[in-house]
Parts: sequence; structure tokens; C-alpha cells
Amino acid sequence: MSTLLSEIQHHAKNLWPELVEHRRHLHAHPELSYHEKETSAYVDSYLRGLGLEPKTNIGGYGLSVVIEGEQPGEGCFALRADMDALPIAEANAVPYVSQHQGVMHACGHDVHTASLMGAASILMRTRSHWGGKVQLIFQPAEEVLPGGASLMISDGVFAHTAPQGIVGQHVYPELPAGKIGLKPGAYMASTDEIYVTITGRGGHGAKPNKNIDPVLIASHLVVALQQVVSRWAHPAMPSVLSFGKFLANGATNIIPNEVKLEGTFRTFDEEWRNEAHQRMVHLADSLVSGMGGKVDFRIERGYPVLHNNPELTQKCRDWAVAYLGEANVVDLDLRMTAEDFAYYSQIMPGCFYRLGTADPQNEEKSYSVHHPRFDVDERSLEIGAGLMAWMAIQNL
Repeated sequence: MSTLLSEIQHHAKNLWPELVEHRRHLHAHPELSYHEKETSAYVDSYLRGLGLEPKTNIGGYGLSVVIEGEQPGEGCFALRADMDALPIAEANAVPYVSQHQGVMHACGHDVHTASLMGAASILMRTRSHWGGKVQLIFQPAEEVLPGGASLMISDGVFAHTAPQGIVGQHVYPELPAGKIGLKPGAYMASTDEIYVTITGRGGHGAKPNKNIDPVLIASHLVVALQQVVSRWAHPAMPSVLSFGKFLANGATNIIPNEVKLEGTFRTFDEEWRNEAHQRMVHLADSLVSGMGGKVDFRIERGYPVLHNNPELTQKCRDWAVAYLGEANVVDLDLRMTAEDFAYYSQIMPGCFYRLGTADPQNEEKSYSVHHPRFDVDERSLEIGAGLMAWMAIQNL
């Protein structure tokens, strides 16, 4: 097996210049969730150039392809990358800057896609050494509910493969390139979107006694809803309730008729998640009606808790240590961010790990994800491709 490890590392190193080209092309041509037509076509063309025949338009612009080893074996293992970008105007001054105004690969999905393309090439080059099947999933729409993972699953992406497990990776600018991080068990939170409309009676700001002020009501509601986390959640249960949008389109002397709020609720327990939803709706109804207004409180249920299968995650950790060395594999903490990879981990053992992408010598390559200046140390691509191929083969 050490010979195979060396061969995979050799292929990954030789492929690196090509991976950089793929990543830069994808970065320069980002597409928003549910609009990844050209990205999908680019990946499809590359896979066909390897002699593969991917299935396209799964759950939108998703692709899937199966690579079969030439040794005896019946197992199947899956690898996943997401392809969509974010509605962010890029602020980097690089040759591969986004050519689509207001759209940017600020979450590293270009790295994920290029890495899995590289893994496909490595798997094809080494398939005389292993048996079984590896299913590659290039997924659309991770950034927007209901999430491309759920759509690909419902569209039958696993109907003829039934993988025994799945691995995904995500860029992590908190770790330098050359390192990865993992966490078994619950790792990333569930996520729900909250949309609230509070209706009052608008009028002149100098005559508040003639109005029902939805701005005042909404202000009370934003504060009161924090009881969900501070007083109703178990102290040991991580929970977050944040409102990022408060729209009251009045003026200095105009009280508007309505106010709109938008926020997010995240936690790690499905039973508490359901209870919190009920408490928020009940509190909103009581408070708003008590102040004379009306409320429409809508919760759009999002991604579930992402749970890393402990057994598979330990195996992935061991394989990563063999590939990178013990010092380059670190343990991670819980994250309140969310990922639709969680849908895969609900139906099969899954491991979602983080790929270090920071350059300690260059602050320009250390901005956080979702920042307009996010960029990566492209040396991470060599590990991103090789390690995923190695993990898939090891699992088989």
C-alpha cells in the first residue's frame, strides 16, 4: 500500500499545475446557486476527456460519474464537491479575478471542484491497483435552500450505486496549506431561515398616539426573541439566533405601516430545534398582538445537523496521517455554520473535513470565507486532490 500512496502523491504533485489552471478558470467564471450551467459543462468536458461518461442534470446542474477499479472488489465509496458561488463583488486584484460582476467564489467551491477533478484523474491513473467503485458527485446549489444535496438525492443520484460512505472537504483559511482538520460526531449546526413581517398603522412621526408603530414592536421582538437562546435553551446546547435584516422603510418623520425582519436560527439537536420554532412563533404572536400589531412569522427549515460518522472519521484521520503526517492532521471544534453535506450523512456514513488553505507568509491568502478578498494558497490543491483519491481507495 505504501507504493500506492507514493504513486498517488506523485500524480497529485504532477497534476498541480493543471489543478491551478482549473481552479483559476472556475474562479474567474463563477455562477450562482441553481445557475451553474457553464461550470457543469466545464467539469463534464474534463471528465469525458478522461474517458468517463458522467450523468448530468441531476438535481439541477449536478453531475455524477463512477470510476471502477480493475482489481476484484464490489464496494462503492463516494466523494463530493460543490460548484456554486456567492453574490459577492470580488475585491482581489489577481489575473483570475471574477469576470462576473457581483458573483464570486468566496467560499472556495472552485477549490473543491478542481480538487475533485484532480481526484478523478488520479483514480483513473491508479485503477489497476484497486477494486470496487468510486462515485464522484459534483453538486450544485450548496449555498441556497433547499440545497443541491437534497435535490440530487431526491433525483436519484445514488439509485444505482448505494455507496457505503461519503467524504467531502471544505477550504479552511484558519489552517495553513498542508494541514487538514476533522471532528467526529456532531460538527456543524442545523440552519433555519426566519422571515417576519410586522404590520401596524403608519403615520406622522410627531403623532405616535395616532399610530401603531411597527418599528417599536419589531425592536421589542428582536430583543425578546433572544430568550430562546438565553433562557429556554439548555446551557450545554449551542444555539444561535441572529437577525441580519431589519427593514423599516419610513423616514425621519414617517412611521411605516410594516417592518420586515430576516434572521437565522442554528443548533445541534433536532428536538430542541422543533421546540425553539414553536416558542419563537408563540412569543411573536403574543408580543405583537399585545402591542396592537399583526405578525406573519415564517420559519423556512434548512439543513440538518451535520454529523460525522465516528468510525469513518477515525479511519479518515488515520488515512490522512499516513498521507500528510501526524503533525498536519488536527482536531476541530463545533461550528455554528451549516452545510448541506448533512443530507448525505443522514443516509450513509459521512466525513466532512477541512482543507487548510492559508499562507502564513501572505495575509492576502488568509481572509475568511465569504469575504470579498478571500483567496487561497493554491498549494492546497495538490493535497485536496490526492487526499480524496487516497481516502476513497483506502475505504475500498
